[in-house]
Amino acid sequence: MHRAIQIAKNGLGKTRPNPMVGAVIVYNNKIISEGFTSKYGGNHAEVNAINAVKDKSLLQQSTLYVTLEPCSHYGKTPPCSDLIIHYKIPNVVIGCVDDNPEVAGKGIKKLIDSGCKVTVGVLESKCKAHHKRFFTFHNKQRPYIILKWAETNNGFIAPATKNEQKPIWITNKTSRQLVHKWRAEEQAILVGTNTVVKDNPSLTVRDWTGENPIRVVLDKNNLLSKAYNIFNTEAETLIIKEQSLKETCQYLYKKNINSIIIEGGAKTLQLFIDKELWDEARVFKGAIEFKEGVKAPVFSGNLISEQTIFNDVLRIYERKH
Repeated sequence: MHRAIQIAKNGLGKTRPNPMVGAVIVYNNKIISEGFTSKYGGNHAEVNAINAVKDKSLLQQSTLYVTLEPCSHYGKTPPCSDLIIHYKIPNVVIGCVDDNPEVAGKGIKKLIDSGCKVTVGVLESKCKAHHKRFFTFHNKQRPYIILKWAETNNGFIAPATKNEQKPIWITNKTSRQLVHKWRAEEQAILVGTNTVVKDNPSLTVRDWTGENPIRVVLDKNNLLSKAYNIFNTEAETLIIKEQSLKETCQYLYKKNINSIIIEGGAKTLQLFIDKELWDEARVFKGAIEFKEGVKAPVFSGNLISEQTIFNDVLRIYERKH
């Protein structure tokens, strides 16, 4: 199951809105095949793992390990549980149950009814953490929300004034490249009107390889002209005029967006913090200082990791529940 979780991460940023599942097939205590979820519309992990087994007769004496309950319904592809039954795989070990109402135990029941021995809950907490975007989307009916900002060594997110319509960098180039990697991993990216007006960002993955996220801008007063970079053809852009963040989250849910990274500015970030509409915060502290400026958001969370990136410090928090 550890290996299944590990290979599942190969689907990060590619499978959305589907979950990034990992599957491993074991015969005689040896891994004979592995698979992870293909890009949306392609094969699921179990299908890729089964297809990779050359001698299909071995499947009748094998165990399939999978991070999430195999699906039991027709979507873009046929049900994975039917394929497992077809090849008479006798043992299936599942990390966690799928909360999606279309599955929710039905895949497990179908396997058991066919005579398959099913074990559920192996490394369950690790599998649930891995599938956090998917579970948040279905259980809370909103995207998994990641807050991200960089602050100076003395706690400012931006200078008080600046002369040019472009970002003033607080972090080093490596940290900025990491942010572009993150953008490629999430389905959407959100900023407020002020960030667009002051920085004119593109909000793309220029320094990394991957798909550009959907750009979302909160512009309730309709202040933005089509001249800004966010309206170029590099990625889809959604302009949201809803008055409340709850309405915004409902809109994003209806758009089938299962994860979003909020990149500012300070006012927008604080709105999400105050409404407790966030799951994870990724905060860079740079080495530079501003004499005065816009103060970094105020929040409280559980620190889950800390690392140094040259002269920057990156701390990642999860929201206290």
